[in-house]
Amino acid sequence: MTANRQWLLVGLISAWLCPTAINAEGDWPQWRGPASDGHSVEANVPVKWDEKSVVWKTELPGSGQSSPVIFGDRVFLTSALEAGGQRVVFCVDRKTGKILWQETVWTGTPEATHKMNGWATATCATDGKQVVAFFGRGGIHGFDVDGKKLWSKDLGKFDGPWGAAASPLIVDGLVIQNCDAVDEASLLALEVRTGKVVWQTPRQIPPRGGWSSPVLVNAGARREVVVNGEEVVTSYDPLSGAKLWTCKAFTGRGEPTITPGNGLLFVVNGKPGDFYALRPGGDGDITQSHMAWHTPRKSGRDQPSPIVVGEFVIVVSMDGVGFCYDTTTGKELWKERLGGSFTSSPIAANGLAYFQDDAGKTTVIKPGSKLEVVAENTLPADGSEVFRASLTPSRGQMFSRSDKTLYCLGK
Repeated sequence: MTANRQWLLVGLISAWLCPTAINAEGDWPQWRGPASDGHSVEANVPVKWDEKSVVWKTELPGSGQSSPVIFGDRVFLTSALEAGGQRVVFCVDRKTGKILWQETVWTGTPEATHKMNGWATATCATDGKQVVAFFGRGGIHGFDVDGKKLWSKDLGKFDGPWGAAASPLIVDGLVIQNCDAVDEASLLALEVRTGKVVWQTPRQIPPRGGWSSPVLVNAGARREVVVNGEEVVTSYDPLSGAKLWTCKAFTGRGEPTITPGNGLLFVVNGKPGDFYALRPGGDGDITQSHMAWHTPRKSGRDQPSPIVVGEFVIVVSMDGVGFCYDTTTGKELWKERLGGSFTSSPIAANGLAYFQDDAGKTTVIKPGSKLEVVAENTLPADGSEVFRASLTPSRGQMFSRSDKTLYCLGK
């Protein structure tokens, strides 16, 4: 099979599995992009950059870890001020970096959170008309893209030691939100225009809670919303909230969001870091029938989600070690250091994978049976910034958000 035909086949399989991929080129409307798989369809995504590549940089209000979401010329982000006691949603002009609008959505006593988390970690979601932001105890909020507040909803106390991090997903006029709180765990769907609750399905979550974002996938003729959890992956009907199947073969914390690709769902546990591939579809308990492979790992703790490029799937541990596997068999192909500590999830474009560590260094690799580093890029940060948001490519530029600054990078 020629390389072009191989990439065409991979693209067709990805389109079958990832039904949200129909967006204008350059838009990045939600966590991990149009198809929730970290992939950009653009042909001109920057590969190399340095301080001369900075088109603009903007100091952000407060601090946060939500990734930039882009639709047209608007960039949507969230932050927390006053040590989490104030939560804000804001919009930045993609061309200039100017903050177009900023709205405070909640003030109060902040919930407990982990030192590596915070109070503005969930990434916004937009359909180009509305934008939705989730803040755990700070509630979920809908705006139009010009900053007019449409609705707000209190979703509970979100007590627990880790804080909230699950990003919303927009499907057919509904916004689907994972609320894996310690007190009352559920998956929730609201009308994106009004905030009216359409369905709410309880989830059984052990006492530590959860942080994984929902992902929409195709399983044959059926669409499913799949959510990672502690020791279980669960599938739901996106329009009714009905539980379709569960897979209970997992050990440890289900922190990272599931990555779809090549007809499979790739699942990594936060701790101890075991790696799994399962097939979507089925009904009831699919633990025995739909597990494609399982690879035990002694890699410590993982937060980043995997990335699939061609026949390879790569995951990086929090301590900076990358692992590459064959997507079909789960065979480990290489294990190499990719940088310092990692929190953000990788992205992919034009057959390359991008890994940004917490210091802002991005290692770009060409996936294969051996590690091939294409570029190592740094930002002109002063060393005090922490980069835990994922990269966002859009219209020939790359956007990188630290806890303090939003960078727009060109070629």
